[in-house]
Amino acid sequence: MTDTKIRVRFAPSPTGTLHVGGARTALFNWLFARKFNGAFILRIEDTDQTRYDKNAEIAMIKDLKWMGLQWDEGPDIGGEVGPYRQSKRLDIYKKYALELIKKGMAYYCFCTSERLDEMRIKQKAEKLAQGYDGLCRNLTPEETDKRLQAGERYVIRLKTPLEGSTCFSDYIRGEISYQNKELDDLILFKSNGFPSYHLANVVDDHLMGITHVMRGDEWIPSTPKHKVLYDSFGWEPPVFMHLPVILAAGGGKLSKRKGAVSVTEYKEMGILPNTLINFLSLLGWNPGDDTELMDRETLIQKFSLDRVNPKSCAFDEKKLEWMNGQYFSSSATETLLPDVKKTFQEASLPVESFDDAYLTLVIDVIKERAKNLSDFVERGSYFYADPDSYDKKAVKKHFKDGAKQLLEQVLSVINSTEDYTEESLEKAFQELANTLGYENAAKIIHPTRLAISGVSFGPGLYQLLVLLNKETVIRRLEKGIHYLESKV
Repeated sequence: MTDTKIRVRFAPSPTGTLHVGGARTALFNWLFARKFNGAFILRIEDTDQTRYDKNAEIAMIKDLKWMGLQWDEGPDIGGEVGPYRQSKRLDIYKKYALELIKKGMAYYCFCTSERLDEMRIKQKAEKLAQGYDGLCRNLTPEETDKRLQAGERYVIRLKTPLEGSTCFSDYIRGEISYQNKELDDLILFKSNGFPSYHLANVVDDHLMGITHVMRGDEWIPSTPKHKVLYDSFGWEPPVFMHLPVILAAGGGKLSKRKGAVSVTEYKEMGILPNTLINFLSLLGWNPGDDTELMDRETLIQKFSLDRVNPKSCAFDEKKLEWMNGQYFSSSATETLLPDVKKTFQEASLPVESFDDAYLTLVIDVIKERAKNLSDFVERGSYFYADPDSYDKKAVKKHFKDGAKQLLEQVLSVINSTEDYTEESLEKAFQELANTLGYENAAKIIHPTRLAISGVSFGPGLYQLLVLLNKETVIRRLEKGIHYLESKV
């Protein structure tokens, strides 16, 4: 793509949880860097100290690491162009703001907040364009120096061209143009000693050698302002690409009201990191064919900026769950064991009373039908604890008249089966069905399953009987018989 080494960044402002839109942005940058053996940089944009949340930053970093999006340079591991936290770079921003003043590209503005409020009210009343009116733009050097020496509070503003237009090229959207009269003289440096987002963003991207800026399309209106800044400094801007907006499945903005929106929430729902990576990669990008399930190496190999689509895309949770199920069924059981074990522990199931070999067998019989980690608890709790109740619908269907006598006969079969294997149990159940005049063993299997598991679904009954072991099955059958006796 280029002879220059690719350098991209994910530069969040930690004010809340990591939104799936932000995660998608981080992912696309990470895939692009890995595809071309470039550098993926994490930069913390914390200049807005009123909104910055340390706990949000900790959670965000945890989520990124959970997804496996490890960075090559960042606040925790350093790098040659750090610091990678904007609050540690204030002197750098002040230096470049003053440089623009010396070049005549920026100016000191002494307008008070009261004066700016009055200006906005007047503009609104007269139906004028909202924005700074340039009162301080043409102050003489002598008047500026006098006011500085008097200790007046100031901000530094950019001298945006008053006429013409500013154009920039978006990699997937083509040329985008804004009239300069719409851009305003944006603040570069605030009176509290912190830079504006715009100045810090441009200075950092330049000094950190960022070659491509991939971010959400909500930043398109900011890009002409950044282009003016690049031009003012005489710097070559990076390649800009604004990713498509992610909508809720039914349309409209993705929000909590329409489902989960943060990486943490999906993690807590039992979505696997590989699933979320795969799913997010297909929001606005495609591999050029109908392939949907791709591991990380395949995604890296296939990823291309040319296949990113600017059109909005929908976040379909049903498809995410389907994809998660595909990952469960295709994953090696050993790789699922830590997450499933943790999920069982959080559900207060006594997994410590059993070895991991048993849990591995449990995962094996559940994972084909699981769509998230909570499914393992729903479908697997009876492997660790006798059911304390029975599914009401299943009771009506399978615990009918004669069920008690049937379970007593099953109990007799289990007690008398010495070779306790799936094959011998299947043979014994079929013989019992023949004795009772049943066409097959189905009428025996369903009440038996309900008695030993409390539910009407799960793995094959004979597999289940062996996995639970003979002693457990006998105890649960006796409990089921007592339950039916109490209902008579």
